Amino acid sequence: MNFEVFVLGTSGMMPLPNRFLTSAMLRREGELFLFDCGEGTQVSLKMLNLKWKKINRIFISHMHADHVTGLPGILMLSSQVDRDEPLYIYGPEKLREYIDSSRKILDMYINYEIIFIPVTEGIILDEENYFVEAVKLDHTKPCYGYVFQEKNRPGVFHPEIAQEKGIPQGPLWGKLQKGMDVVSETTGLVVTPHDVMGEERRGRKFSYITDTMYLEKIAPHVAGSDLLLVEGMFEAGLEETARDKKHMTVTQAATIALDAKVKKMAMFHYSPRYSDWDLKKLKAQARKVFPSAILARDRMIFEIPNDEELAQNKSVRDESAE
Repeated sequence: MNFEVFVLGTSGMMPLPNRFLTSAMLRREGELFLFDCGEGTQVSLKMLNLKWKKINRIFISHMHADHVTGLPGILMLSSQVDRDEPLYIYGPEKLREYIDSSRKILDMYINYEIIFIPVTEGIILDEENYFVEAVKLDHTKPCYGYVFQEKNRPGVFHPEIAQEKGIPQGPLWGKLQKGMDVVSETTGLVVTPHDVMGEERRGRKFSYITDTMYLEKIAPHVAGSDLLLVEGMFEAGLEETARDKKHMTVTQAATIALDAKVKKMAMFHYSPRYSDWDLKKLKAQARKVFPSAILARDRMIFEIPNDEELAQNKSVRDESAE
């Protein structure tokens, strides 16, 4: 059950030769979810050989150029193939005007339906196996972070226990696995899913937070994330500059990761004032607060296994060590 995050661009404000503008993509079970679409997004998609034709949902944080200038190209690119499914685009209300005006001024040929969904804080997408929450941030324009959360899955079904309790293989097993109580054919007693199944299996969580002042409210929303992709705009000591521009320092970002007890924190959206060498200093500062903080780089890939895969990998490692 794949769950991968591709960092497509890590630069803020302006693209650099080795850093495209802000963008990331989540691939889950063949579905592609794009978060922001800065200049250079198409190039990174091509370099990573990602099947952009399968993008069906795009989440835009806010209406600054370094987060949306790649969007018209993506819209036109998607018209180069037959597309039956609509493209859903989520973002602040102003984004609707940007899409409509771009289509009109550029005389775009669009052969599929574009459905724009204005974002407000809260759950903005709720599917059978996952949901997406928008978190209102504090920037110079209306801005939202996004949290992609898989729903917990039922625990492992134990057929031998079901048979012991008088539930033969067949439709009753299916009912138990769907969370329904059944009646034993031998004892006449009620058998519940809890009787024959293990604990719920935790869903994976990816949080995307950029372009905001430090806010204590962010940590509860991103709590327990398998990956927190968070802006690292300024170095420690520039808190006043960050506050004036409504951004964060790396230590403020790391504080959110620490308070939220995330499993992995990766920084991106760096100020162009920092060279690659300078970024090492930002990483060292962040690690004073969150010791495993890392610097995201363009086209870096994060594979996020579920708990069963982690357990299997651990078992393989343990066996190989014997």
